[in-house]
Amino acid sequence: MHSPSLSSQDPHIQRTFWRFALPSIAAMLVSGLYQIIDGIFVGHYIGYTGLAAINMVWPIVFVISGLGLLVGMGAGSILSMRRGEGEQANSKAQQALIAGLWLIVIFGLIGSALLFIFGDLALMWQNAAGEVLQQGKEYLIVFTYCALFTVAATALPMLVRNDDNPYFATVLLSLGAIINIVLDYVFVGVLNFGLQGAAIATILAQATITVFGIAYFCSRYTQLNLCKATWLIPVKDMIQSVKLGSSCLIMYLYTSFIVAIHNWLFLQYGTSVDIGAFAIVGYLMSIYYLLAQGVAEGMQPQVSFYYGAQQPKPLGKVVGIATKVILISGFAWTLILNLMPTMMIHLFSQRSPELLQAATMGIHLHLPMMALDGFIALASVYFMSVNQSGRAFLISILNMLIQIPFLIFLPKWFGIEGIWMAMPLSNIPMFIIVAPMVWFHIRQRRAVALAI
Repeated sequence: MHSPSLSSQDPHIQRTFWRFALPSIAAMLVSGLYQIIDGIFVGHYIGYTGLAAINMVWPIVFVISGLGLLVGMGAGSILSMRRGEGEQANSKAQQALIAGLWLIVIFGLIGSALLFIFGDLALMWQNAAGEVLQQGKEYLIVFTYCALFTVAATALPMLVRNDDNPYFATVLLSLGAIINIVLDYVFVGVLNFGLQGAAIATILAQATITVFGIAYFCSRYTQLNLCKATWLIPVKDMIQSVKLGSSCLIMYLYTSFIVAIHNWLFLQYGTSVDIGAFAIVGYLMSIYYLLAQGVAEGMQPQVSFYYGAQQPKPLGKVVGIATKVILISGFAWTLILNLMPTMMIHLFSQRSPELLQAATMGIHLHLPMMALDGFIALASVYFMSVNQSGRAFLISILNMLIQIPFLIFLPKWFGIEGIWMAMPLSNIPMFIIVAPMVWFHIRQRRAVALAI
């Protein structure tokens, strides 16, 4: 078993945290290169219309990635909790893995169906038209036929990580990122395939992750070998995985919804230049979000394990370390972006002074409370990790609902500046709600443990 490395008797909680968090952070940052490298090639080779098109496709494809996150975090949490319960739970952990694999197939097919039916409509709902609409369709059609790889490439590294192998999870995502970068250069830079070339590069990279991820679970490096498994459909585990992972899907749906609303508003109050600027700010912001998500996913196997082992003290320490990392790194990245906005924007495009001006405004107005958003995501993962799917779901829903009034009224009062300000201002009341929820739950677990 791998579980001794996560033993509740381990006195070095911080070292154990970093053993999981660093590979997870690296994996997320590497995997995020898919979108960021796409943006760099599109910005330099196609221009702001390409950036606008890819930013309108992004919230649609992000929903498919959310289905993969649901599987990876939901089934992965069950897997780690069962490993925390003891050696005899190994066969039950294997059933959690099989449940995850069945869900990958099911959600991959559902994702393709959704894109086929609603893909073009979702672009038009965001006011996409003309060249932006055409380029968006070219990008989207590739994912329509290959959604299974998008779901699998998101879920499998998380399942590998919960099998106590965070380093191979990082290798998987690193391999995918390298392939994506090389193929982006070939398809977009050399062959001039446009946005469709960027999409093909991403899908081929995701297919590689899928193949090697499945191969890992058929190898001697896992205790959950699929070749020795009983492939009956574990319906109960599948349902529980969906319940636990649903908050992560809602979090992704929230992000997709908010990005789509921003796209619609920017075209109502501005032009496609503003959409291109929003895309650039989104890429820069995603660097922090990937780090925050990496911290949260690195925290999750430990929290689930300590929860299953009924050890609230190390559980609280892990959450405390993760919180400090997320808040400090968030405010530090915000400071860096505000000190050197031009240099950061020029990574994506140097063609348009209007684009530079709009993106600079976005950095100054859109990112001040980015760190609080990172903590809100961490809180949702925490509650999912301790089998509190209802609270995790509530946080994700509240995070969506609380931002809507800001998006309705601020643009009417301040125009484009109001669109940029909506997210940071809404993060403040959300943080005030969520932080006490996490603190009180940890204190409650400690009180229960002392009473036993």
